[in-house]
Amino acid sequence: MKKSKIAKRLAVYSLVFVIAATTCTACGTSKGKLTKVTLNEVAHSIFYAPQYVAIENGYFEEEGIDLELVTGFGADKTMTALVSGEADIGFMGAESSVYLYSEGASNYAVNFAQLTQRAGNFLVARQQIEDFSWDMLKGKDVIGGRKGGMPEMVFEYILGKNGIDPETDLNIDQSIDFGSTAAAFSGGQGEFTVEFEPAATALESAGEGFVVASLGVDSGYVPYTSYCTTKDYMEENREMIQSFTRALQKGMEYVNSHTPKEIAEVIAPQFEETDIETVEKIVTRYYEQDTWKGNLVFEESSFDLLQNILTNAGELTNRVPYDKLVDTSFAKEAAEK
Repeated sequence: MKKSKIAKRLAVYSLVFVIAATTCTACGTSKGKLTKVTLNEVAHSIFYAPQYVAIENGYFEEEGIDLELVTGFGADKTMTALVSGEADIGFMGAESSVYLYSEGASNYAVNFAQLTQRAGNFLVARQQIEDFSWDMLKGKDVIGGRKGGMPEMVFEYILGKNGIDPETDLNIDQSIDFGSTAAAFSGGQGEFTVEFEPAATALESAGEGFVVASLGVDSGYVPYTSYCTTKDYMEENREMIQSFTRALQKGMEYVNSHTPKEIAEVIAPQFEETDIETVEKIVTRYYEQDTWKGNLVFEESSFDLLQNILTNAGELTNRVPYDKLVDTSFAKEAAEK
């Protein structure tokens, strides 16, 4: 008798569990309910304006996504969060996915959307230089970026285009943590520094540095940042990845059809420590150098250029397959909507 009661109770509990599990599963996909997605971004910068427009204008919610944004402060940290499962999607330079694949990872990272098509950093000098040329860096001390990261490799790519050997013609300090370079420069280190925004403008505002060149302009079009997720996660969550990409595409379309002032007003809540005039100034700087793509499609030619940059920097020996590390189906579908 006791066994019968226990069996009945277990059956009831099992039924309740199944109903609850089914209900919870539906919560992520049914209309009016949002799916939690954790996005780890390499840095929090106005450079990524379309993403913040998508957040502030509610495009992710429109696509059924409850987005949690986490800043990794470095591509290595962002990729670690993605591989460990702490993040669902990573936003960083695609070189990190190349490295991971080259190391033989079975659950490698696949890029599905490219956001920026130019470098987002600037060369800052201690004095204003009216007619700057890259050969002025010869013999100088320059604060650079992490070895193997896109900021540093694009910098070295520009030096090479101008006949400058990064190994022998200048001293590049790559020992300073991402996010701490502006403070180091302000503290007296280096004669030049390579900085993202808003650090470059902050140095100018404080009278401690002057932007003398744009790496985005001088490097030309490069696939600087993209969104990726692990192969396994993509296979299991294709509908969510598509929704995420549609939200990003809406943000991209907004920045390509509105003025820097309008863009700045939308993304200002993401940068509360920066006054609106400065936000607009930085948006304008990126806007005028054609930073953002018209769509999110990561073209094969761009991936080839990335691998050329990696090879020239001595970071890649064997090229990796485009069709393994890039899936353009999500971006193409989003662009058609």
